[in-house]
Amino acid sequence: MAGNSFGKILVLTTFGESHGALTGGVLDGFPSNFPIDLHFIQSELNRRAPGSGDLSSPRREDDSIEILSGIFEDKTTGAPIAFIIPNKDHRSEDYASVKEIYRPSHADYTWDRKFGHRDYRGGGRISARETAARVAGGAFAKQFLRTKEISIQAVVSEIGGYRMQDEGCGLQDEEMKVKEYLEALRASGDTAGGIISCTINGLPAGLGEPVFDKLQAGLAHAMLSINAVKGFEYGSGFAGARMKGSEHNDVFVTGPDETKLQTKTNFSGGIQGGISNGMPVVFRVAFKPVSSIKMPQSTVDKHGRVVEFTGGGRHDVCVVPRAIPIVEAMAALVIADHLLVNGDW
Repeated sequence: MAGNSFGKILVLTTFGESHGALTGGVLDGFPSNFPIDLHFIQSELNRRAPGSGDLSSPRREDDSIEILSGIFEDKTTGAPIAFIIPNKDHRSEDYASVKEIYRPSHADYTWDRKFGHRDYRGGGRISARETAARVAGGAFAKQFLRTKEISIQAVVSEIGGYRMQDEGCGLQDEEMKVKEYLEALRASGDTAGGIISCTINGLPAGLGEPVFDKLQAGLAHAMLSINAVKGFEYGSGFAGARMKGSEHNDVFVTGPDETKLQTKTNFSGGIQGGISNGMPVVFRVAFKPVSSIKMPQSTVDKHGRVVEFTGGGRHDVCVVPRAIPIVEAMAALVIADHLLVNGDW
C-alpha cells in the first residue's frame, strides 16, 4: 500500500489499524536539538480522543503516546521520531455482522476491489483512528511553529446547517440548538456533518511555490486526506466566483509599522499566486455526516446479494468537534514543511 507518508522535508508516515494493537507514526526531517514538550503532545491527543463528550463515540481510549526514538533528554536528536499510541478499547465482535457486507458510503467495496482482502474491524486502516498519529505529528510541528510566532486556530463554524454566530468564538448562542439537534439525531440513530474554519496567523510573506507546490495546494491536499472531508476552500472560496473583480481585489496598504504591506480585505485568504502575502491564511473544511448510522439500510454483500442491516459499533453523532485538532495538526505539518523547504530552520 502506497500513500502512507505526507510532506517533503518534514515527512510523517503513519501506520496501524483501528482494531490492531496500536496506531503510530514516524516523523522524519524534524530539526535537531529542539526541546520537546511531551505534555503538550499528550494534551493535543486528548482533544481528539474518543469518549471525550456526550455525543462522541463511547469508545474509551486514553491515547497515551510512547516515544520510541528520536528524542533524548527531552530534545530531538535529528533521528526519525518514532511513536506509538496503543489501542486498548476495541471491540472487534461489534463488526462480525458486516464482515461480508458493503456498507453504504463506507470504503468496504473500494478496499476489496483494490486490495482483495479487508480488515472489516472498525474500518481497519481507513478508520479515523489513524488520525491520532496525525495529531501527534502535528503537535511536534506546532512546537516548531511557536518559535516562529506562528499560531493555528480552528473552530466549528457550522453543524448540520446551523451556522455559528461568531466563527472565532465557537458555538456561542447556537450551542443549545445544536446540542438539541444532535441529541435528536442520536436518539433516531442518525448523524450530521459540518464545517471547520481555520486561521493561521503570523505567517511571513513568501511561503509557498508558484506552480505545483502552491501553499493552498498543500493545505488542500492535507485537508482532503482527512477522513470524511468533502470540501476545501480558502479566502473567499466559492463565494468569490459570484463577486466582481472590483469587489474581490485586495487593495495593498502600508501596515501599522510602515515596514510591511498588508491588504484592506482578505478575499485572497492570505495567499496570492500560491505564495503567502503576510495576511492571515484562512480556510474552511467541510465534513460529511458520519456514514455509520444505526438505522435499517439496504445494501449488497460481497456476493452481490441484497441484504438489510442496521449499523452497530460505537460512533460519533458528528465528528466535527473532534476533528478540530486534526485540521490544526495537518495545517501545522504543511506550514512547518514549507518553512523547512525555504531553509527557515
